[in-house]
Amino acid sequence: LFCLSFCLPRLPAARPPAPHLVLVLADDLGWGDVGWHGSAIRTPRLDALGAGGVRLERYYTQPLCTPSRSQLLSGRYQIHTGLQHQIIWPCQPSCVPLDEKLLPELLQEAGYVTHMVGKWHLGMYRKECLPTRRGFDTYFGYLLGSEDYYSHNRCVLIKAKNVTRCALDFRDGEEVATGFKNMYSTNLFTERAIDLIANHKTEKPLFLYLAFQSVHEPLEVPEEYMKPYSSIKDVKRRHYAGMVTLMDEAVGNLTDALKRYGLWDNTVLVFSTDNGGQTLAGGNNWPLRGRKWTLWEGGVRGVGFVASPLLKQKGVESHELIHISDWLPTLVHLAGGHTNGTKPLDGFDVWKAISEGRTSPRVELLHNIDPMFVDDFPCECLGIDNRTSSLQSNSPWDDTLFNISMHAAIRRGKWKLLTGYPGCSHWFPPPTLFNESKIQSSDPPTKRLWLFDIVRDPEEKNDLSEKYPHVVEKLLSRLQYYYRRSVPVFYPDEDPHCDPEATGAWGPWA
Repeated sequence: LFCLSFCLPRLPAARPPAPHLVLVLADDLGWGDVGWHGSAIRTPRLDALGAGGVRLERYYTQPLCTPSRSQLLSGRYQIHTGLQHQIIWPCQPSCVPLDEKLLPELLQEAGYVTHMVGKWHLGMYRKECLPTRRGFDTYFGYLLGSEDYYSHNRCVLIKAKNVTRCALDFRDGEEVATGFKNMYSTNLFTERAIDLIANHKTEKPLFLYLAFQSVHEPLEVPEEYMKPYSSIKDVKRRHYAGMVTLMDEAVGNLTDALKRYGLWDNTVLVFSTDNGGQTLAGGNNWPLRGRKWTLWEGGVRGVGFVASPLLKQKGVESHELIHISDWLPTLVHLAGGHTNGTKPLDGFDVWKAISEGRTSPRVELLHNIDPMFVDDFPCECLGIDNRTSSLQSNSPWDDTLFNISMHAAIRRGKWKLLTGYPGCSHWFPPPTLFNESKIQSSDPPTKRLWLFDIVRDPEEKNDLSEKYPHVVEKLLSRLQYYYRRSVPVFYPDEDPHCDPEATGAWGPWA
């Protein structure tokens, strides 16, 4: 016996079991819409989860739904997938390219059970584009970008037919899911997520991607959630506040379930928004500039945190540069998987930056380059801001290194450079704070280049482009580097065959 214990070769320490991964994505939640950023909206469960984990205070998404979701699941910039312009609209024959290997596929290879609940918005014109064909074992949710929270219908103008068609957009797996009318989507999605947790067989690790409809418009919420906000005079903001509070409660219920069913101690939970708040629909990004659809910080600086007993440091804020494309390599490496088979990734494994407070491997971030940019949501002012990227102006930088009329932005270290027309450039105080609904930018309409020290000036008030021409030059050359390596924009005309008149449900048609 003595010899048995000392003479046998020592086995290597067993690898700890792969963690359960829960990724919660809010829709259109603004920087100024959570308690820990000083909002009047109550988010006690999110506040507590973030406070007990690592709050990501220098974390970036894309300014829109499809681009953020595509970069989240592919780990690649949208300039490399052809999705750099706007979103995938209901009747466009488009989806995330089928030769991209997505996060759930990589996790399946690493031995995970993969579930998705909620909003897809990565294309559905062919069955091959559906979540269950892209790596998810199960799916419950809706395929398009928005819909009614209760009826789960979406109305779309099919231009080629000059007809507006309203149809159901709700699926369980690949089948149309009826029978959920008058049930609020956030509650439905949370119940399904809790069912998946309750029924999880613990031999295999769990990957759960819960993409809430909340808090995207339409502004709908059960009446009782608006009662605490009766003092908010702005009707949109009052509805929106109730929606945020209901979602906060839902995330609390989800984490309670992870604890109740014994999964929490080995779970990493990531919470993220998909883009900045839409001020036209109740959202707010104060004190940041801009909003959803723009490349200002209000469009791209995201609310996010990681909560997990597995974090080495907890109760801290991270000010390391992290981007939504970083989740793919980070989660796959945490899972013990590998990223073989993907195209070259733009994301980095940032786990040590989050868990141990180390320096982020990311030093640069391309916010986007969109040569076709048009502002669908211009500022509400005298028309001067309703501009496209085809501006003309006299500038010392005119197109010497990069076409500065193009809508683009890049971050390197503390510096952020924007070119072209970045989108509505106002600052929007919360409706409850000031009578003034916006603080207008004093930039001339022809201006098309800005440089900010974003660490010292996150509100983008002090343009330093004239003071630091060498920095401008460096960042313009980096933009040109990315532009030369980008693929053409894929933004097809709508296909009238999308018409759901025959089936009564939106879904694959090609």
